[in-house]
Formats: sequence, C-alpha cells, structure tokens
Amino acid sequence: MEASPIYCLPNDTFHQIFLSLPLRQIMICRCVCKLFDQIISSPFFIDLISIRPPLHLIALRPPHHHHHHHSHESLSAAAANSSLHVYDPDQNQWLRFSLDFLPFRFPHPVASSLGLVYLWGDSPESPESNKSLVVCNPLTRQFRVLPQLGSAWSRHGSVLVDSANRVMVLTELAALYFSGSNQWSKFSSNLPSKPRSPVLVSNSVYALCDVGSPWRSQWKLFSCTITDLKSSQNWGRLERHEWGDVFDILKRPRLVRGTGNQILMVGGLKSSFSLTASCSTILILRLDLDTLEWDEAGRMPVQMFQCFQGSSKFKVFGGGDRICFSAKRMGMMALWDCCSGKAEWRWICGVPGYSDGLYRGFVFEARFTALLP
Repeated sequence: MEASPIYCLPNDTFHQIFLSLPLRQIMICRCVCKLFDQIISSPFFIDLISIRPPLHLIALRPPHHHHHHHSHESLSAAAANSSLHVYDPDQNQWLRFSLDFLPFRFPHPVASSLGLVYLWGDSPESPESNKSLVVCNPLTRQFRVLPQLGSAWSRHGSVLVDSANRVMVLTELAALYFSGSNQWSKFSSNLPSKPRSPVLVSNSVYALCDVGSPWRSQWKLFSCTITDLKSSQNWGRLERHEWGDVFDILKRPRLVRGTGNQILMVGGLKSSFSLTASCSTILILRLDLDTLEWDEAGRMPVQMFQCFQGSSKFKVFGGGDRICFSAKRMGMMALWDCCSGKAEWRWICGVPGYSDGLYRGFVFEARFTALLP
C-alpha cells in the first residue's frame, strides 16, 4: 500500500499549518495520528510555540483518600486512571490530560507554574513510604524527578512554586527549598501553628496562622522572605492598626494568590463576633502588598451561598482573578471570575472525580513549555 501523500510534506509545511492554529486546536491535533504527535512534540516545534499565550485552566487535585482507595489496583490499571482533569472557564468545558507517560503509581498533582505541573508519585521500584516530587508538562509529556523526599513531606507539607527552578515544601516546623541544584535545602520554619493556605509571591511567603486559644481561633497573617527563611529568621506578623478586625469577620479564612503583587483572603462572613455565629455569605478580600491596604473584591450572591449553608466546610482554590468553591455532596462548583474587570459568579457543572464533592485544585496555565534537565 502506498503511503499517504501527507507523509511527503516537509516539516516546515506542517510547522506553518500548526502555527496558524489556536493552542486548543494544536492540542487536539496531537491526538490525530503519530505523525502529528511527533511533529508537535519535537523540540524545534515546542521552541516555536513556547511564546504563545497560555490557556488559563483550573486543575483538580485528587483527594488524599483516593490513593488508598486504589492501592489494591494493578500498576496498569492505575496508569489508565492517571489523568489531570481541568476546567476551561473561557470555553465552559472540561478537559483531560493523560499522565500515563509517568512511571509512577498514583500520581497526585498538587501545584503548577509556567505550564509545569508538580505532583507526588510512588516509584514502582521504591517502597511505599518513599515519595518523589515530580515536575512534568502534560502537553509535551516530559517529566523530571526532583531529589528524593520522605512520605511525611507529602502528607504534611504544602508545595509552593513560582517558577520551574523555585520550589518550596512548607510545614509548621521546617521548610525545604529547591532552586535547581541537586539537593533540597532544609530550614527551620518557627511558625506559631500549622500554616494555612501559604502562598509564594515574588520573594516572600505568606501564611495564616492560628494564634488563639483551644476554644477560640484567632487568625493572623505571617510573612517571611526566602532570604530570611534561609538564615532561619523568624516569621513576622503582618498587621496594621488601620486593618481593624479584618481577620475576625471571616470564618475559616484562607489565602489565595491574586494578580500581580496581591493576595486574596476568602472566608465566610460572620453575622456577629460570637463563637457560634452563622455566616451570611462568602467574602473575598484583597490585600495590595505594595500599599498594605485591604479592599473587598467580591461576595457570593445570597442565592448561591444558600447551597453552601448545609455543608460544615467548603474548599477554596484558584488564583489571579478566578476562585473556585466546592462543598460536600454538591456535585458542582461555584466560580468567581473577575478576568473581564467585572466580577461574575456562576456554577461549574459536570465536575468529574469523586463522590464527596469536596474538590480541591490549582491554576494551570497550559502551554508547550520545554522542561529543562
């Protein structure tokens, strides 16, 4: 049988055709045939397309119990179920990136930056207790294993990233820092309590810590530069007299990285300052780190919040101008979208994943970023 005429076309012709397509269409073309996959995955084409603006997606994290639920599966079955589920807010559709190119059991994505996804994985050749932090690009199907870490870090540490060469795993007592060398640097954290929803902005880490009593929480904002952390300096409490009771009006507050030099604080808006106060809605506050001034970024519509009132807790994730909210047994998520400059609230339906509905996730800027060795 004669080969198809398409195989006679030079690579330059394919490059011109694919470069004329939007990034979403290029991703689809990879799945058409092996020829298209080879051309699009080639280092030369990845270099050509790497300057394209990314797709701003929201990725889901598998729950912690998902790992134990599938612990009896064979490696082939686990590989078949290894996928990164992402939501495209601009197209209002769900996408799935296969992670079957990774030689790890039960990959657990936790963070992303500059088109790269960071995940915990169990190597088939290693004992169950040995975890590896892996960085990969689901679009190019490239990956790299960072220096070995123990399972305690994967269970208790928060993974913070802001570039391909700056990774931090933070706990209450210690922090690990990786900046492209062949080993992790370990420093003392000296935090007053377990850090809640830490974020890495520019050269500083910000986290909420509970400095209250066992019967009443009192959340405060702490910060530390990476330089100070390396020299085991104490974290500083970030506060101003003008802020008043900004940390007391929110129930179970948590931080989300905003746009530029901003962080967002999200929580239930208390109806009073009593211990058993109910919440009237979910409030989003914004802190400008240059001026250290707070302002209100948004609040959930009452009709939407009524769906969250029956749940004892909810999850918040996202970043920039988009934040997702999930709660148990809802089957859908709420989305705050301020990308157009005007806040919009809407529901995200058809969420894939797990029965309890308590979804977690992170922002994923999908792009054909080459993974450097």
